Amino acid sequence: MSDLPAPRGGAKALLLTVLGEFVLPAGGIAWTSTMLAASDTLGINEKNARQALARLGDQALIESERVGRRARWRLTGAGRTLLEAGTERIYGFGRSSTDWGGEWLLVHSPIAETQRATRGHLRSELAFQGFGELSASLAISPHTEREGQLRGALDSLGVTQESLVLRSRTGSAAEDADIVKRAWDVPALGDKYAEFVHRHDTGVPTTASDAFCAQVALVHDWRRFPFVDPELPGVLLPADWAGSMAVEFFHTRHGQLSQRARNWFSEQDD
Repeated sequence: MSDLPAPRGGAKALLLTVLGEFVLPAGGIAWTSTMLAASDTLGINEKNARQALARLGDQALIESERVGRRARWRLTGAGRTLLEAGTERIYGFGRSSTDWGGEWLLVHSPIAETQRATRGHLRSELAFQGFGELSASLAISPHTEREGQLRGALDSLGVTQESLVLRSRTGSAAEDADIVKRAWDVPALGDKYAEFVHRHDTGVPTTASDAFCAQVALVHDWRRFPFVDPELPGVLLPADWAGSMAVEFFHTRHGQLSQRARNWFSEQDD
């Protein structure tokens, strides 16, 4: 695997990727021996792998059960829900329509300095929804269809009354471009996409186990982009936007690896 990217991340995070990619589609059950074999192939030693599985169990995402002398793990309802949502987000990301009518969704939420925790939670939630910051209390998004989601977040944090939600247009392409420049670091995000493609644009793996490792690394690295990319409409992005190329690369590369990787994982049950 000298030319292939090594999976990066902690044991628990990598095994969560394995659960979503290989266990969920196969019925939600995997033998402990299979998970340990997968861990070993990913460079995770047995002690750390067992600890990671136990922690996932403590979080009620998986549960252990005995079948004769053997032990296996089963996804819980909560674990299945989490992974299904993650799968939808990962594989649907970048594939939605990017048409835009020129209308912005703004939220002004001047939360008091004494409510730092609330401010932090709101900031994280707005970033997750794709909002960019124009100031400490003013955030903006081109996704007006997310107004209901925004209002739900404000309500859950108890800051609806002190917040103001507006829709607005600048009427100027130059002003729209300036908003993007102020609210998001598009060049830095483009660099991250280019780095992703460069890291994973390797030759075809020569063995099934290498295909498994390459797929885990690919999906694990890709998982971060839905959380950091606001999915700006194409009209607000550079003509040669690296994100568009990265989306196509991800799906093409995944298609090249998937069957051999799944075959290898299923063979560990034998």
